[in-house]
Amino acid sequence: MKKLENKVAVVTGASKGIGASIAKHLATAGAAVVVNYSSSKEGADKVVDEIVKNGGRAIAVKGNVSDAADVEHIFAETAKAFGDADILVNNAGVYQFLPIEEVSADEFHRQFNTNVLGLLLASKAAVKQFGAKGGSIINIGSVVTAIAPPASSIYTATKGAVDSITHVLANELGPRNIRVNSINPGMVETEGTHTAGFIGSDFQKELEKTVPLGRIGQPQDIAPLAVFLASDDSAWLTGETLLAGGGQR
Repeated sequence: MKKLENKVAVVTGASKGIGASIAKHLATAGAAVVVNYSSSKEGADKVVDEIVKNGGRAIAVKGNVSDAADVEHIFAETAKAFGDADILVNNAGVYQFLPIEEVSADEFHRQFNTNVLGLLLASKAAVKQFGAKGGSIINIGSVVTAIAPPASSIYTATKGAVDSITHVLANELGPRNIRVNSINPGMVETEGTHTAGFIGSDFQKELEKTVPLGRIGQPQDIAPLAVFLASDDSAWLTGETLLAGGGQR
């Protein structure tokens, strides 16, 4: 029997990058997976097709996690397709590195609305579906909270909030058999980091000098950790922050 057999997982922001890899790995472990996306239907459909071709179960559901009505829709579609959720991966996130002179209220709210409010709204909806059986919430934070790179004040603040929320909800929800943990990746090669110009840049080269394993990550370096945290293999873990940055800290 696969370790996530008969489980239902919702992965936010799963149309590409780390989220897509997590969705595929959860499905391989036996979970039925809801691939949430905000704008890239094509990417989400591609993830679903790959899961289904490999014998898994998945659907794509559009929804902006910073919108409460959209979040309710995501979980309503989850219940309709597969039953109540057992696993939530709060992966949806946005970022932009800006020097302090360029920080604006609009950019602050853009990042906090998705990275923090979205995580809270999705967790609230998931807890409702978990019910008495309990469940697992896996937040995707970032190693930036440990290394505090220049020009990342807003983004690092959002991920600092994710760390704090992880610990608060672990204490709050533990008595209800709901575990809450966080994976904090270092730089990972994704469509997003390519678009942002990080891949192949001097920033990447300098960063890799500080990584004991000498390279940036790949989505498949992160996804197995989500399977571990979703499964009974981690039944005695909650409130943990797993740094996944090749030893960078």
